[in-house]
Amino acid sequence: MVNLNIRQRIEEAEESLAPCASRSRLSQGRLRSEESCPIRTAFQRDRDRIIHSNAFRRLKHKTQVFVAPLGDHYVTRLTHTLEVSQIARTISRALNLNEDLTEAIALAHDLGHTPFGHVGEEVLNEVCPGGFRHNEQSLRVVDLLEKGGQGLNLTWEVRDGILKHSKSRIDVLGEGWTEVGTIEGQVVKIADIVAYINHDVADAIRAGVISENELPDCAVSLLGHSSSRRINSLVCDIVSYSSATIGNSNLEKVTIGMSPQVLEVTNSLREFLFDKVYNRSLASKETRKARKVIRLIYSYFLKHGDKLPAEYALRDDSVERKVADYVAGMTDLYASRMAQEISSRKARIS
Repeated sequence: MVNLNIRQRIEEAEESLAPCASRSRLSQGRLRSEESCPIRTAFQRDRDRIIHSNAFRRLKHKTQVFVAPLGDHYVTRLTHTLEVSQIARTISRALNLNEDLTEAIALAHDLGHTPFGHVGEEVLNEVCPGGFRHNEQSLRVVDLLEKGGQGLNLTWEVRDGILKHSKSRIDVLGEGWTEVGTIEGQVVKIADIVAYINHDVADAIRAGVISENELPDCAVSLLGHSSSRRINSLVCDIVSYSSATIGNSNLEKVTIGMSPQVLEVTNSLREFLFDKVYNRSLASKETRKARKVIRLIYSYFLKHGDKLPAEYALRDDSVERKVADYVAGMTDLYASRMAQEISSRKARIS
């Protein structure tokens, strides 16, 4: 019997996955070639690198929706990431896809998110030349910013899933939805939706922004009266709908989706959140304060680029790009402290 190392055994086991699933041994590779690990597959190594990164640790102090909430049970960017990972892995396992690749994409998809959630992203998009998008920033984090500028050197499949997970305001399964290089990337994209439309509802109710009775009747009656039931209903529907095409070896004919009725109520629930929660939260006192904090920090370091930390200052990018990288990497707490320091300096000078 031929002696195989552990990684090769796992790679052989991956041959039993669905025809459309990604195989780690067939990965399109990394930005820089490196020797294979005897124990872990390429996708498993990516997952581990992401978990041990500084950007991943910082997610615990980054806002999801509500800025500076008074409570311990509100979702953070880290808990959102873990929920997306759990939901995506459940779907991938049920459909016999590559769970390791799915997990790696899910854990990294929001590494480039700004402090103060989408408010921070919105401000940076306004002030940065060329705009700012958190999915593109997530890719910059893993390619360029982590490990003192070396990056994590992840596989193409994970990098593609990170870049293409974002949906903007298009409907679920709307135009361009399936423009992802792997079926596992599609799974993460839809799991992201399942996670946030449910935990954001729970947070909004907790914050008193909406009440349970305000939720669209169609969503409650079809999906359930609690977050856990709604998540279970959505996941079961996604698995049931997607399993009909998952055996096709032609990726273009494989779709991770929902049944028409569930898709309709999911989009209704998502629009409800934009109308009643996201748009309203943008007008809160804490949100207005967060906007001022981001603008203050960005404008200060734009004028004082020499005061940027060495890992940013030494890069060959424009000052605007360096400052955007620095600000985007901050946690809510760090950004608030930095803004206070800048304000104090200005007060001393004046």
